[in-house]
Amino acid sequence: MVVALFSSCKKDEPEPDNEEELITTLIYTLTPENGGTSVVFTFRDLDGDGGEVPVIVNGVLAANTTYDTEIQLLNEAETPTEVITTEVKEEGDEHQLFYSQTVDLDMSFAYVDVDDNGDPIGIVTKLETGVASSGMYKITLRHEPNKSATGVSSGDITNAGGSTDIEVTFDVIIQ
Repeated sequence: MVVALFSSCKKDEPEPDNEEELITTLIYTLTPENGGTSVVFTFRDLDGDGGEVPVIVNGVLAANTTYDTEIQLLNEAETPTEVITTEVKEEGDEHQLFYSQTVDLDMSFAYVDVDDNGDPIGIVTKLETGVASSGMYKITLRHEPNKSATGVSSGDITNAGGSTDIEVTFDVIIQ
């Protein structure tokens, strides 16, 4: 089950009308804090929304483990590949990644990186797994969220507003 939405991210400089910035690929790397092999979740939709079926690679996480995580966002339709993560970092006050899961998935996350105002961005996080479980894990990148709205700084997307640049749902198994 995957949902992906693509839209433009406006820069501070004026851009020509109808120019969209495409995010074709999201790579979510989870590295166990105490060593071990990284787990990589990948979403790839090279032709953008509405064309070919996206390729999704899900993963299995270890129970009762803390992971250091990092998101990489790419536009692989460009040659060379455009690294969108760089723009998200540079314009951190205009972006935030949100993470949510179904209630049956026993894990939690915490933001590590912040923008110039001390508000979360979400490219780098910590994720802690609990007991063996499985469920859906959704990652959403919002452009121009209201970071001062209730709950937004702790990762609640409900009051964030803004527009969705990409939204991906992964199947996760904790064992």
